[in-house]
Amino acid sequence: MSAPLVAHSLPADALPALPARAWLGRRDPLAVALASLVLSVPIVVSLDPVTSGVVLLAALILAPFSAVPARRLLACVGVFLLGGLLTIWGTALIAQDSGATLFSFGAYTVSQGSLGSGLLVGLRALAVAVPAVVLLGSIDATRLADSLAVRLRLPARFVLGALGAMRLGGVLMEEWRVLASARRARGLGGWGVFSALFALLVQAIRRGTRLAVTMDAKGFGAPGRTWARPVRGSAPDVVLVACAVAVALGAVALSVGSGAWNLVW
Repeated sequence: MSAPLVAHSLPADALPALPARAWLGRRDPLAVALASLVLSVPIVVSLDPVTSGVVLLAALILAPFSAVPARRLLACVGVFLLGGLLTIWGTALIAQDSGATLFSFGAYTVSQGSLGSGLLVGLRALAVAVPAVVLLGSIDATRLADSLAVRLRLPARFVLGALGAMRLGGVLMEEWRVLASARRARGLGGWGVFSALFALLVQAIRRGTRLAVTMDAKGFGAPGRTWARPVRGSAPDVVLVACAVAVALGAVALSVGSGAWNLVW
């Protein structure tokens, strides 16, 4: 397969406007995605506090360099913390009891062993979610599409379709608010979950159909397409991936050395 053509109408460093601190937002999207994948591997294969703690700590250190706005990042982390607490509580209730019983009510008991299992599962969930927000939230959809087409040489029709779908994510969130406001204005009462999802599904199908027809009419995905921005790797991209590999290997080494390693596969 021949290399995609790249038009040089834009400079190589043409990037969306980003805060000065957003170092991750300036990295190659494929390098950021690869770093996120590398950090998730030890979390998936092991259930222990050392591995999860090291990866979570690394993600928190990277958080100030994320392209995600600080307020949104804090909101996401807060939601994940709440979800982690619920996970801890649910796991502590249903996990097998071991050790001293801490408290009981009705048919449910919480022991030291079940609470420990809940803490492990909650910490593991945070170690998966927080790095994903910090890293993947820093990826610009347009730059990711450029990288997929130029570096991985994926078909333009697939790349541009995926880009359109990612761009419509924010539109659907706004559509949800519009539908809720319209329902309240018409005096239709409560906003049922199933009716809301059905209405949103209808709007998504309509928008997707119009977008597909428009993109075909304008020649998106046609052979010989050029790409406006050159996509080149850089030394910081290599540093990011190397640091992710070092963190993943270091987490595994610390876990094995401390005797906490617990392979779940």
